Amino acid sequence: MFNNGLLGKKIGMSQVYLSDGRVQAVTLIKAGPCTVIQVKTENKEGYDAVQLGFNDAKQSMEELEDSSTELQKYRNLREFRIRDPEAVEVGQQINVGIFKTGDLVDITGFSKGKGFAGVVKRYHFAGGPKTHGQSDRHRAPGSIGATTSPGRVLKGKKMAGHMGNKRITTRNLRVYETDEERDLLVVKGAVPGPKNNLLLITRSRGVE
Repeated sequence: MFNNGLLGKKIGMSQVYLSDGRVQAVTLIKAGPCTVIQVKTENKEGYDAVQLGFNDAKQSMEELEDSSTELQKYRNLREFRIRDPEAVEVGQQINVGIFKTGDLVDITGFSKGKGFAGVVKRYHFAGGPKTHGQSDRHRAPGSIGATTSPGRVLKGKKMAGHMGNKRITTRNLRVYETDEERDLLVVKGAVPGPKNNLLLITRSRGVE
């Protein structure tokens, strides 16, 4: 049976009380259900994987009647590597039941976009002096390069630019609770991105 991962949507954050009275921050995720769209094998595609579809798309009656638009029925498609492709069938439904309380998962999503940001906000620079005649150096980056050698600004220099909106993976989050009736996955801690953000949920590496 396929149990490697799932697609989901971030609902938001909440908190729960543990048995010892401590408060634990948790993230609520609508995980699945996902439909197996395609099964790839070593003999045909060169590797074993399964493609899952998630989040039904709005369609016209003509599209629904056309069998060639199977892939268009879902807003999101993602692949997961598998070891035994014969154990999975096209059309099979995968839900949050593949995880149980206590499992460790890795969750991937895109972080919140912050737009164009300076070095103080983006990289926590201290900024320049606020006295001794320095009237416009408060949030300036300072020197960005050397003189004759190398005579240029090195690649990767921390400078102002687009902040956020990057693919981030938070690893080893523990599953607090699963609810198959509501397709709900509750994990301890925070996951990348804003509400309604698409999330890729996989088992942590080394965990079967």
